[in-house]
Amino acid sequence: MMEINVLTIFPEVFEKALNFSILKRAGEKQKVKFKTVNIRDFAEDKHKMTDDTPYGGEGGMIMKVEPIHKALLSVKGEGKTGKVLLMSASGRRLTQEKLREYAKLDSLTLVCGRYEGVDERVLNYIDEEICIGDYILSGGEFASLVIIEGVVRLLPDVLGNEESAVHESFEKGILDFPQYTKPREYMGLQVPEELISGNHELIKKFRRRQALLKTQKNRPELLEKIQLSDEDRKFLKG
Repeated sequence: MMEINVLTIFPEVFEKALNFSILKRAGEKQKVKFKTVNIRDFAEDKHKMTDDTPYGGEGGMIMKVEPIHKALLSVKGEGKTGKVLLMSASGRRLTQEKLREYAKLDSLTLVCGRYEGVDERVLNYIDEEICIGDYILSGGEFASLVIIEGVVRLLPDVLGNEESAVHESFEKGILDFPQYTKPREYMGLQVPEELISGNHELIKKFRRRQALLKTQKNRPELLEKIQLSDEDRKFLKG
């Protein structure tokens, strides 16, 4: 069973989020065990302060190294293969490849920063700084939830259909193909004939081409990172 620890000053954020949908089912199946740790519990002053003013001036507050380090020590697993991640706008970009890497671990510990960031010395106790996108949030709590769901849904037997995770966007280097369900017609909008033809080879070819078109339109840089067949290249050139 995988263990996922979250270090935060707002544990209430996770009370419902980790008991919902896929995450709840994964816990019930004993595929993952969640633990939320309040960093404030490891602050030693009477006010339980986890932040202070930065050396050198500038505005804002910085999270202190001591309570974060002590919180990390409280969840350190013996003999487990795991990683400690710091949610940080300065970190490496999260990718599906990274999620697959994390899903193979025995444990994952996520440190949620706040305010203007964390004391740089915290980096001595973490394995990676990770960023979910080129934008700023007020803290790492919601970024950590993105990582948690992305990892848990890749664990064996968590998803209802094992094939569903394989065919999703990014799993094959490109975006997912368009999906349709009933009714076959809505307000003049039709389901493509290829998908109701019953011809599996035709459906497979149609989906591949639609996925390529969607990727070319929305994320063209992804096409530069994969090996396209001659047929793919000819189709994209029109």
